[in-house]
Amino acid sequence: MMTVFVSLLQILIGLAGGLAVGSGMVAFLVVLDIIPRLAQVTKSYRYIHWYEGAVISGALYWTFADFFDWQAAMTPFSAVFLGFFAGGFVGMLAAALTEIINVLPILAKRLGLGQYVILFLMAMIFGKVIGSLLEWFLF
Repeated sequence: MMTVFVSLLQILIGLAGGLAVGSGMVAFLVVLDIIPRLAQVTKSYRYIHWYEGAVISGALYWTFADFFDWQAAMTPFSAVFLGFFAGGFVGMLAAALTEIINVLPILAKRLGLGQYVILFLMAMIFGKVIGSLLEWFLF
């Protein structure tokens, strides 16, 4: 009986984490208009479909790589090359996250949950901290 409860709890936590990450990705791409801004900055509007395809392909590839535990032998040069692009993505994400804080109050107001915004933010903060500590100390 306890095993079933633990399995259901793991499913619930996994689903909640997936929804949080997925909604963050959607907010990053749609609300902040990252792809159109990238095309605007690089003056390459005609390649916007390539940008969208690259984001979708990358998300699908890395999802499968994580699920199926794909591994690849890399030279130090290729690791630096891929790390450069990963760092670029993280940098763009960090810059965009400064703007996403404006999205939370608007979303809460539209859902009629304006009075709970601080609780929502605290839940996100504590969830991130607890998840990080569990990852570092247990896994």
